[in-house]
Amino acid sequence: MWKRGRRHPGQLAPRLLAVAGAGLLAVLSLACGNDKDKVTLGLIVKRESNPFFVKIEDTAKDTAGDDNVKLLTAAGKSDIDNRTQVAALAKMTAEGAKGILITPANSSAIVPAIEKARRAGVNVIALDTPTRPRSAVNALYATDNFEAGDLIGRYAKAKAKADSIEPKIAMLDLAPGITSGQLRHDGFLKGFGIKDGDRRIVGSVNTLGETGRGEAGMKALLAKDPGINIVYTVNEQAAFGAAAALKAVGRSNDGVILVSVDGGCKAIKDYVRPGVIDATAQQYPENMAREGVKALAKAARGGPKPTGFLNTGLELITRDPVKGVPSEAVAFGVRNCWG
Repeated sequence: MWKRGRRHPGQLAPRLLAVAGAGLLAVLSLACGNDKDKVTLGLIVKRESNPFFVKIEDTAKDTAGDDNVKLLTAAGKSDIDNRTQVAALAKMTAEGAKGILITPANSSAIVPAIEKARRAGVNVIALDTPTRPRSAVNALYATDNFEAGDLIGRYAKAKAKADSIEPKIAMLDLAPGITSGQLRHDGFLKGFGIKDGDRRIVGSVNTLGETGRGEAGMKALLAKDPGINIVYTVNEQAAFGAAAALKAVGRSNDGVILVSVDGGCKAIKDYVRPGVIDATAQQYPENMAREGVKALAKAARGGPKPTGFLNTGLELITRDPVKGVPSEAVAFGVRNCWG
């Protein structure tokens, strides 16, 4: 079942497809037993301390177990740990992986290692974060990160207008070299109707998507201008830090518009529901992992190689909808959250 406008043809609904897919796998298992050839695949995530990547790994393991796949796994120490990912690609290739899923820690620096794996006959799908260039991998299974940024930018602009707020914007970004963060940043600017360097932007800081760095960055920007009233955060880990910094200086939820991307359960229940985060663009990492494992397993057994871009879904979640920006309520966000 497909959901409305923000999903495109071929794009996955967040939960219904998961349920249908699980049912189909169960039927096939009963009918055929474990008669598929066992294949080896790999999964490399940025780090295991972020619940987003934990959900990707857990879903990939579950899918591999259902599909007679031996799944090799590896994770970096941070969102920018390219060295570990390079080593993992080489190791998994040497161990016989026929396909590898990877969430790139550096969209450009990882490309030579991916190309080496592909020359050795390994199919590679990027999850979550595009490589630069995108053609470095067979396929990309991810959220439309530019659209995610655009949605929260449009929301922040509309809410600021409704609340008669003269914008003073803080930008809590990811890090240079990671395309998902840059796409969200650029999308937010487009949605808000501004460009880098606009006088309404107080400043931007790189958080590496971490709570501690988000808090420190927000404190630094508040020291520069205590009147900041709109906060863009690249992910919810950074948003948690921003919220802590705002609370420490006595800034109330009503006085600041805080927007983010991810849609994890903690954020929806503990931050969006009480209005600390005004809106978040919910992603569906289960779709990325499940469809990635299935596509690589099929290719390893002689089927078609994965190609192109699979948009794995996106919804804006808020308790306070604004006119002209499509969104879902907190209850929907809780039903469809992850982690």
